[in-house]
Amino acid sequence: MTAAGAAPWSGAGGPEEERRARAALTGVLEPGDERAGRLVREWGAVGLIRELTAPGRGPQAPAAADRRRLDGYRGRAATADPDRYLATAAAVGGRFVCPGSPQWPTQLDDLGDARPVGLWLRGLPDLRTWALRSVAVVGARACTPYGAHMAQSLAAGLAERGWVVVSGAAYGIDGAAHRGALAAGGATAAVLACGVDVAYPRGHAGLLGRIAQQGLVIGELPPGSHPTAGRFVLRNRVIAALTRGTVVVEAAHRSGSLVTARRAQGLGRFTMGVPGPATSGLSAGVHELLRGEGVLVTDAEEVIELVGGMGELAPARRGPVLARDLLHPDTARVLDAVPAVGSARAADLAHAAGTGTDEVIGRLYELHSLGFVERQGDGWQLTRRTPGGATRTGGTRRGGH
Repeated sequence: MTAAGAAPWSGAGGPEEERRARAALTGVLEPGDERAGRLVREWGAVGLIRELTAPGRGPQAPAAADRRRLDGYRGRAATADPDRYLATAAAVGGRFVCPGSPQWPTQLDDLGDARPVGLWLRGLPDLRTWALRSVAVVGARACTPYGAHMAQSLAAGLAERGWVVVSGAAYGIDGAAHRGALAAGGATAAVLACGVDVAYPRGHAGLLGRIAQQGLVIGELPPGSHPTAGRFVLRNRVIAALTRGTVVVEAAHRSGSLVTARRAQGLGRFTMGVPGPATSGLSAGVHELLRGEGVLVTDAEEVIELVGGMGELAPARRGPVLARDLLHPDTARVLDAVPAVGSARAADLAHAAGTGTDEVIGRLYELHSLGFVERQGDGWQLTRRTPGGATRTGGTRRGGH
């Protein structure tokens, strides 16, 4: 049964008719069309599809500007068949969710009139639950080995800690992020610019199959729809709104990944970037992002510190702790006074350290017990190999300050 007939939309409405109407509209309206979104909001999905399939049956007479716009949709509406869409999706293990459905992620409502009419899904998990703990990892298609490594390790770290990795299933950074999450046995979701039954890009058919088995494949367009350049850009708004934050791994100055990041900023989401070589053009866009609102991150712990709950802090970053770092300041000052070459008497060391001889002798025996110095007749000298790797050879002190 097609949407063109009067019968499918002749009832008084209800949740099922609303769902079918929205399913039909995914084949009529372009993703992200805010003027169409306004019509859906004002007329309701059932009222709009009625007006498109049987003019004059909508809830009110359209204004002149709306009439011209509606005329452009009527050709598509005549062939939109929600029952066929739903059956095709079910045949590949898919389903349709829309506003009002239990699985609808309400953070998508932040997009206002640009929010999706509904979403087609492949995979078993509950989208609403997954979206509450999700992070987008996006970046360049023509990425470097460094970028692919960072995306994969970052995604694996997030997945191991129970976070859903969301990306666009494109070549490069997107694919590396999905593979990292899958390899860690974790959760990942791919947001497509085509139907969920269409393998695009073709080289990722196997990857998309794995995602559908282990995670979710998401699309705004009905089954069988193919992508266009504009749909890729508009798809990014869904990635930005669906997740708690967006991480850009590699991106040139002109990059769709930066569109996602800027949209995330506008929605009040966290925006993060992984730094790269300053000489790489694929890092230029990320670095520009970091000069603005973006936050620099290098691993999953730093991402979770931003998007996670209170107390989920990244570990403190510091260099290795040397044995000398643990000395009392007065003891360290006496150690500094011991010459790098030869030996010195306690009185001379007291003068150099600016303290009394008795104090120095006590500190020297402490340093001796720790292996820093040794007695040489009436004097004291550094041991050949001090704790922490400092070595006294050839008249120099290595591994020191």
